[in-house]
Amino acid sequence: MQVRVSEQDERRSTRPLRLGPWTVAWMGLAVAVPVSLLVLVPRAEPVDPFLLVAIFIGLVAAESFNVDFEFRKQGFSWSPSELAFVMALASVGGAWTAAAWGLAVGIVSLVQGYSRAKTVFNVTVVVLEACAATVVLGLLPVGDIADPSAWLSYLVAVLVASVLGVVLIAAAITATQGYPGRTLWVSFLIPVLMIGPVSVVVGLAVLLLVGATPWAWLLISPLVVALALLYRRFAAVTREGHSVERVYDFARRVEQVSPDEDGAQQIVHAVRELLNADRVALWLPPYLDEEPRLVVAAENGAVWYDGPGDPDDVIRRRAVASVEGPVRVSLARADGEETAALARRGVADLLGAAITTAAGEPGYLEVCDRRSDIHSFGESDRAALDSMLTHVNAAIRHQQLLTQIRYDADHDRLTGLPNRQRLAADIDELLAADPVTARAGLILAALGNYTEVTDTLGHAASDELLLVTAGLLREHAPPSARLARMEGEQFAVLLPGLSLQATERAARRLREAASTRARVAGLDLEVTLTIGVAAAPVHGTDSGMLMQRADVALLAAADSGGVASYHPVLDQQSLRRLQLGTELEQAMADGQISVVFQPIIDAQTSDIVSVETLVRWAHPRYGAIAPDDFIHLAEQIGRIGAVTDHVLDLALARCRRWLDQDIALSVAVNLSVHCLTEPDLVTRVRRALQRHRVPGELLTLELTEGSVVDDSVRDSTVLADLHGLGLRLSMDDFGTGYSSLSQLRQLPIDEVKIDKSFVLGMSTSQGESFIARSIIELAHNLGLRVVAEGVEDELTRNLLAEMGCDKLQGFLVSRPLPDDRLESWLLARTGVRKAAPGAAHRRLFVRT
Repeated sequence: MQVRVSEQDERRSTRPLRLGPWTVAWMGLAVAVPVSLLVLVPRAEPVDPFLLVAIFIGLVAAESFNVDFEFRKQGFSWSPSELAFVMALASVGGAWTAAAWGLAVGIVSLVQGYSRAKTVFNVTVVVLEACAATVVLGLLPVGDIADPSAWLSYLVAVLVASVLGVVLIAAAITATQGYPGRTLWVSFLIPVLMIGPVSVVVGLAVLLLVGATPWAWLLISPLVVALALLYRRFAAVTREGHSVERVYDFARRVEQVSPDEDGAQQIVHAVRELLNADRVALWLPPYLDEEPRLVVAAENGAVWYDGPGDPDDVIRRRAVASVEGPVRVSLARADGEETAALARRGVADLLGAAITTAAGEPGYLEVCDRRSDIHSFGESDRAALDSMLTHVNAAIRHQQLLTQIRYDADHDRLTGLPNRQRLAADIDELLAADPVTARAGLILAALGNYTEVTDTLGHAASDELLLVTAGLLREHAPPSARLARMEGEQFAVLLPGLSLQATERAARRLREAASTRARVAGLDLEVTLTIGVAAAPVHGTDSGMLMQRADVALLAAADSGGVASYHPVLDQQSLRRLQLGTELEQAMADGQISVVFQPIIDAQTSDIVSVETLVRWAHPRYGAIAPDDFIHLAEQIGRIGAVTDHVLDLALARCRRWLDQDIALSVAVNLSVHCLTEPDLVTRVRRALQRHRVPGELLTLELTEGSVVDDSVRDSTVLADLHGLGLRLSMDDFGTGYSSLSQLRQLPIDEVKIDKSFVLGMSTSQGESFIARSIIELAHNLGLRVVAEGVEDELTRNLLAEMGCDKLQGFLVSRPLPDDRLESWLLARTGVRKAAPGAAHRRLFVRT
């Protein structure tokens, strides 16, 4: 079986310099000419010209009937030439065989398009093979063709010649491209050892039959044709098996692809090796914060070429739109547009296919030109690429999934902005780039009414407000700024290269530009920012210190016109807040956190129907701390539940003492929205009532308007479960939020409290009076009782009584009083009524 080698001489390798094709060809000639003169010429004998022509024709036919394979840039052609070779050796001898075979190989190689250098080398190989066979036959006994010992001699001679040809071809590949490894030896030697002996046996059998009778050709011809077809089928099966093996090897390689940017490069290199292509390009669409990418693996080391990155390219459009898998475009069959697209790339043969990505937009993979000049892409290559696409798509999606995970770890899911972790890394990277002279400003901006919108309209509305704010910051921040979403309502703006003064100016401009009205949940809401400023290196040289000091400045900004820069004195305020958080539990245990009570009376009878319990903190170092300060702090650090339980215990203990005096006086306790989300709230309230032996009807829980309409609260059963304990639920500060009385029809609310901002202006504003009257009438229509807060004069009291308001609370009745002063006030200002019909306890009323 003859092997002919081809190497593409017009393409240059990026590997270290090797020998060129002509150099190898001249080296072959330098060996073949003297060897043939020494071995063949002395053995040349006269032959029948007609027999020699017949032998030549047989060798041409054998060489023309071949099956092509390739290895890297090398193409090699297997032909059943041993059959003609052994017949020629036995008929005309080694010298004439070498001449006829060399001429046949030269003609066939030129006709099939091989370069002249490769043709010369192929001729030298077959001449040297003929020399080797002649030498072996000279050493072994060769008698009559009918003698079995002659058969063995010819078999050995042909095998030695074939092995020599393999060695010469492997040497040529090594000289031009480097050592090919074990794979090439297996590809060459297995067919030589398996099919070569069969061809020798068939050739000898043909000679014996023809020697017996010339009519034997009638029997031999079909056998030779069948053998040739069998040989071709064997070659096809071998190629198919090799293709499956390559796809399997490709799948294993793709499984080991690294999950980073190098992974795409590894994929295109694997495709290139599998299909033995000159170049492979993979175009990936933009994904998350990544730009579109073109990844190229090429013989000449190119990282880009014109064509695959163009969405309007005709070949790419056709491949992406194809529903039948990869498309093949070759110069021989291309139309005008496709010919121009191939010329644009500088290729003659191309396979293109769509790639499935997680981006929604398809990617594109194209494979250009064989490295071997024997083969162009065929149907088997298109099928192999189609099989590979499953693994390529899986690898690309796997990479993008990991990209998504990394992206999610560094970005806020709602706004898409980098998060605190990513911002910290950016700050450290910026400052580390030039530790001596690097400057950067950091702005922390907090959305002013975020909590109120969340409490009132729910999380969907506050999320919408955050998106609006993020858009305003993107629009008005300097072009070089890096935006980030911190936790909750906070955003950050990193300003590379800015000094403290420049950062302060930028912060004021940003606050002014972002202060606007925005449409959120159907309402026009104010967007206001509170901003804290810090700058490097004056305030810190790493992300942790810079962010901490910007946060300190943000806390002070509410009292500084909305913008504040860090100053060391602010650390004391932050330290105070931190200390309060750590002392909260002990303060309750030591009695520093106590309660005061403000009476609530019936607007018509002046009976004292309830007292509202209000929390106070008398700190031994800082004095009286405003409830809003430590209540908000308790909510932030997750201790609001403990504070609520403490206040509830004090309120119910007071109620129990009144019950022991045979007086029924209800107590009201404020409940934070954070408490309503605690799963054990109902259980804790029930146990408190049982512990103090207070009936549920003597407890009122006051809820903010925002907490009642919060989505998470409305979707739960917590309000119904609390109401099921027999207590009353009251909506505090009604009218300041965005709920409507119609919403209350779906909730177990017993009463509403008109916010004091409306009540205080009733005596001087008809508008406020109208609002109060409307609330009272609508509430009564819904079966709700109404409490008015902030009643401070008789005129307001009379107006509310005329409107039908049920209860009154304010300084006109009493200021909030501690327990001992409340007792004194009750003794001085109230009287005792007997129990109402059906009631078990007496009632108190305010004496006029």
